[in-house]
Amino acid sequence: MPWTEFTALLILGTAMSFSPGPNTTLSTALAANHGLPRAMRFVCAVPIGWGVLVLLCAFGLGALLVAAPVLVWVVKAVGVAYLLWLAYKLSGSGSLAQADEARLNVTFWQGAALQFVNIKAWMFALSVVAGWLAGKADFWPRLMVLLPTLMAFAFFSNLAYALMGAALRGWLAIGARLLWFNRMMALVLVITAAWMITV
Repeated sequence: MPWTEFTALLILGTAMSFSPGPNTTLSTALAANHGLPRAMRFVCAVPIGWGVLVLLCAFGLGALLVAAPVLVWVVKAVGVAYLLWLAYKLSGSGSLAQADEARLNVTFWQGAALQFVNIKAWMFALSVVAGWLAGKADFWPRLMVLLPTLMAFAFFSNLAYALMGAALRGWLAIGARLLWFNRMMALVLVITAAWMITV
């Protein structure tokens, strides 16, 4: 892969991975509510799910999704429903004691599966496959560079947001700060869900 293409990939990866979305919002909220160690299972799940999504798109699932618009609506509907459910669960946690397993629990596998109903992840994966892999004679060497690079972006962007959430944990434990923080994070999820409907 030429250096100019790799540089463009790095710029796109930075913009898409570090901009707020469902993954980074949940990484922040999980770390703020449960601490960094508990958020790490989600932080680690995102690149795994993302990597599988990119591979499936590279091997034809993306083309199927583009060819069958009803599948796009299914992805959107499930994604929006899941984000709204998470927002509802998150908005009710007002103290660290309330942020328990029953209120805000996202397992490793849920975190990985979230990538398949995250329209931002689909758009990114389809863009990367179309721009850097599809029809290229050096498909396999490109994939071997692209996949670990983008999985690293997924990991480190979510880790950065989780570290911010963990850093705020002590400050959020005072008064109603956590409740308002969680409501703001829930609002970000609702806005993301609304955006997903429009794209």
